[in-house]
Amino acid sequence: MQDELTVARDAFRALMGSHPGGVAVITTADADGNPYGFTCTALCSVSLDPPQLLVCAGNTGSTLPVLAARGSFTVNLLHGAGRRAAAAFAGPAAERFRTVPWQPAPVTGLPALPQDAHATAECRVTRLTPAGDHTVVIGEVVHIQTHTPATEAAPLLYGMRRYATWPV
Repeated sequence: MQDELTVARDAFRALMGSHPGGVAVITTADADGNPYGFTCTALCSVSLDPPQLLVCAGNTGSTLPVLAARGSFTVNLLHGAGRRAAAAFAGPAAERFRTVPWQPAPVTGLPALPQDAHATAECRVTRLTPAGDHTVVIGEVVHIQTHTPATEAAPLLYGMRRYATWPV
């Protein structure tokens, strides 16, 4: 029986799905250099001094344990032409890096998606906090790289079960 003080999962999903957010792909790699990643809309800034951001990673996905062990990750902020990457990293794990071009990021060497992202932020994990079926990952930003001028790279958004591009 559902607790009367708790909303149903579908109702909460509909609520949050009606609030569009920017789309990012979070990437990392294991000790052997095998890349891992997932599509993320749960991303926000935390602090300017030091520069920190947070992402929320699903506890049952393959990326979180690798990210925690590695202690670092890359945030790839997707532009409007990055829908292919968003879809690939939301799909089966085995296909993610086969269909999307990537290269090592300059500081950490972790996967960066410069063709699909207008910018990347390389981060060092500073805290992992369990939160229900996800874990909040706070990372200190150690390097930022812009791939496409902001005037040419409208951010990719997701809401109401569809992608859209911010008008430029």
